[in-house]
Order: sequence, then C-alpha cells, then structure tokens
Amino acid sequence: MKPAPTATRPAPRRASRWVPGNHFELLENGEEFFPAVFEAIRSARHEVLLETFILFDDKIGRALHAALLQAAQQGVQVHVLVDGFGSPDLPPEFIAALVQAGVHYRVFDPGGRRLFGQRLNVLRRMHRKIVVVDGQLAFIGGINYSADHVADFGPQAKQDWAVRVRGPIVAHIQRFARCAVLPRGDERRRKLRAPLPELAHAGMADAIFVTRDNDLHTTDIERHYRIALRIARQRVVIANAYFFPGWRLVRAMRRAARRGVQVTLILQGEPDMPIVKTAASLLYDHLLRAGVRIFEYCERPLHGKVALVDGEWATVGSSNLDPLSLSLNLEANVIIRDAGFNARLHARLARLMREACTQVQAQPKGAFEGLRLLRGYLLYHLMRWFPTWAGWLPRHQPHISLVQPEAGHAGSTTR
Repeated sequence: MKPAPTATRPAPRRASRWVPGNHFELLENGEEFFPAVFEAIRSARHEVLLETFILFDDKIGRALHAALLQAAQQGVQVHVLVDGFGSPDLPPEFIAALVQAGVHYRVFDPGGRRLFGQRLNVLRRMHRKIVVVDGQLAFIGGINYSADHVADFGPQAKQDWAVRVRGPIVAHIQRFARCAVLPRGDERRRKLRAPLPELAHAGMADAIFVTRDNDLHTTDIERHYRIALRIARQRVVIANAYFFPGWRLVRAMRRAARRGVQVTLILQGEPDMPIVKTAASLLYDHLLRAGVRIFEYCERPLHGKVALVDGEWATVGSSNLDPLSLSLNLEANVIIRDAGFNARLHARLARLMREACTQVQAQPKGAFEGLRLLRGYLLYHLMRWFPTWAGWLPRHQPHISLVQPEAGHAGSTTR
C-alpha cells in the first residue's frame, strides 16, 4: 500500500473559555482504559474518530482492530489517524482488513527515508491520543494502543492515565478531531464553522480542551501550566514521564514553592530511555534548593502526563514537559476544574508516592560546588532559549495519507 499525501490544514479554534457541565472519569493504565474504549467503539452507532501516536500489531492492537472492524461492519463511519513515526511497522494485512471493511485509515507524515537504518522523520510528530464516539463520548490521555500499557507485559509495563469524558466539551473535541481526519470536501468538515451542538450537561466539571501545534497554538498547553502555577496557593502535584521544561515553567515552579506552595514532582526512576532520567536529573539541584519535592517512580516506567493544583484544577493529556512536546509535537490535553476529580487524581498520585516512589534529597555543598554552579549557569541558558532553538530545527509541512482499497484488495489511491 502506498498512501498518497495530502497537506494538512490548521485546525479550528478550540474552546478558550471554561465549558461547564462535564463529567470526567479517571482511567489508570491499560487495565481500565482499553476495555472502556473498545466497548465504546463496539457500541458506536454513527461515528468513531480515533487518533493515536502508537498502534502496534500485538494483543492490544489486535483487540482495537477487532473493535474497529465490528463498528465499520455495522455501518459506523470509522476514521483512524496514526502517526507515521510512532506506528511504522504494521503488517499490510492488518491495515488492509480495516480499509476493506470501510475504515478510513490515515497516516500522519509517514516518511520513509532511513540513514544507516535510522528513521529521519523524528521531529514534529502527531503525539495526540483521542477517541470520540458518536459525538457523545470522548477519551483523551497518554495511553497508546500497545501491550506495554498493561501489567502482564512485565517490568517494562508503563504507568499512565487517561479520562473518559461526557458533556458539552465533547463537541469541542469532536470538531477538532474531525478537522484532523476528514478530507476537505467532506460535508461534515464544511460545517466545522457552524455553532457547536448543545450537548446535555453530564456533571459539574468545567473544562477546556487545549492543544499544541506548530501554527497558531504553539504554547497553549505550557501557558495553562504556568497560569495554574501562578495561582496555586496550597499544593501542586505534577506526574510527567519526560521532564525537561523551559525556563519559564521551571521558574513558575520555583516561585510557587518559595511562596509556600507544596510543589511535588513525580518523575521517572526506572526510565524506558536512560537519557530521560539523565536530562531530568540535571534540574534536580535547581528545583530542590527552591523547596520543590521530587519523587522518582521506581516500580516500572512512568508514562503519565497529569497534574493537579490546589483542590479543583487538573489536567490529563498527551503532552510531556520536554522540548519535543512543548515545542515540536502535536499534543492535546483537557484542563479540568472539579473538586471531585481533583481529589480522585490526588488519591491515586498520593498512593503512588507512598507505595512505589523514592524521594530525592538535595545534595550537600561539597568540593565541587563551583562545578555545580557552572552547570546550573549553563543549564539556565540552555533552558531559557530552547523554545527559540527548537524553532530552528527542521520544519516541514506535514501531510496526511489516506489508504484506500483497490479493486479486490487494499492498495493505494489519492484523497
């Protein structure tokens, strides 16, 4: 199959104000997430929109495959968008079965060139994880469709979270996802500028759907983090897998801690990539001396991207706090204002710190204090300017390729 390229277009504006009347259910790890998503897809009546960075041909990928096939065979319009870097090696028959059943299967910026066996299309990836079913139910978080998100995978199984969403904010997520996956001539895409439907209130949570792109919304997710840190009065808990934020975000954490807010970070202690822990540890001294608490999760690799502030604010999504997520990749988070959800997330994170984390202690001053200060100075300037130098990295116009069946078998065509 040789999917044909189609240039991407900017997405419509997202909700910039709080949308009331939503209900959020926290889903921890694949054991809670996958059954909920697969059942929602199997129960769909009209439309399934799914975006993911990773889809593998393993027991989880095949379970998703079966649910998508069932929905398509029942006449549901099914649209799937996967990232070309994150999901590069799916067997042709895996994709062909979906396409022949009527699934609209698209690949974000496939790329194919390799240098010494290494793929070159690593930058500016589609890192979002979104599902919208019938415009009534949505899922968003950090969990990919792979077996390493369930505990029986072993010591390398990932710790992560997502949310199941009902209420008016789902219409905002649906509009965004439709713009991402539907072709330009589709009637539903032409109606994207129409007023959003009035969905019934499903709960008491206010919410904002916020994304990051390389066009109009380059810093939206980071900006919401900084705002929340500025208004924090009691506690901040951030659990994030890949942690090397820019200076403005680190400065906001330090300032919050210095004014008496208990700022707590949960980071990787058993990383899936060693460089992740090395990069984060470069910031430890700087943060600890400002009063920030740091815990390393040591049970298995941490893959989560969640945070909470005080007793109401929380966020769950796909965005890490590192240069890739904050300056290059396409990401999506929900910002939630709800005391009940905040309390449930805090209870999960507190249990994690209590049962599976080691607290990092500040190192006393010693003979190499001068080297420590020099490292801090160099790190300060690296972090201060990384949004600028990230913009110098190779920039291209990504495209989305649609795979369609040829006569009798899955082949290639244009959109």
